[in-house]
Amino acid sequence: MDSLVIAGRHFNSRLMVGTGKFSSHSAMQSAMGASGCEIVTVALRRVDINNPGDNMLQHIDRERYLLLPNTSGARDAEEAVRLARLARAAGCEPWIKLEVTPDPYYLLPDPIETLKAAIILIKEGFNVLPYMPADPVLARRLEEAGTVTLMPLGAPIGTNRGLRTRDLIAIIIEQANIPVVVDAGLGAPSHAAEAMEMGADAVLVNTALADTANPTLMGEAFKKGVEAGRLAYLAGLGPQRVKAQASSPLTGFLREE
Repeated sequence: MDSLVIAGRHFNSRLMVGTGKFSSHSAMQSAMGASGCEIVTVALRRVDINNPGDNMLQHIDRERYLLLPNTSGARDAEEAVRLARLARAAGCEPWIKLEVTPDPYYLLPDPIETLKAAIILIKEGFNVLPYMPADPVLARRLEEAGTVTLMPLGAPIGTNRGLRTRDLIAIIIEQANIPVVVDAGLGAPSHAAEAMEMGADAVLVNTALADTANPTLMGEAFKKGVEAGRLAYLAGLGPQRVKAQASSPLTGFLREE
């Protein structure tokens, strides 16, 4: 499969994985391996980045995966910027998944605070990957500010409801000049395949893997869903029609005289 390029860095996998909610670190590790992912995101509030012996970090091979810290739990731009700076001070690469979610019930991203934080972090040299509402106008603003991806939600975090924002994501994909990563709400490999068939450059999943009884098998299923969707996009889907169109000739049967 063709590689994904973000900020000049090449990745063989178009599937990113989150590390929360797993029943154990070994389950998380196994799901990551089966998924083939190369980027894993970790909530800065859940780990001690300064401590290499942190129990979770011990299960993430930093040679194999790009550790992408996220600012999950930040309620405004100031808090998100502070978390990002802490990650870089602890030795992380200057890559940050920007999340500003003041709403405790639906965890919807705040568009104003997200843009504000992105502008500050980009000026400080971060590669910013913003989790954002599926808003084409905001997407344009973030791209103009210099983010390296756009990460519109498919549905609220952890809902497993699929591409509820499909039409708006299609506009974002059409207009974007940077990778579009569908983030949040994807609950089945078919959801991932659908996003990739639309032309998304990658998807990010977490709950869908952590919620299942077999995260390893689901990781493999998502890997295949992403690959199938990407190949279908590259091949080009056939046109949809209102009326039936026979796939075999309706004349010239052998029994005809």
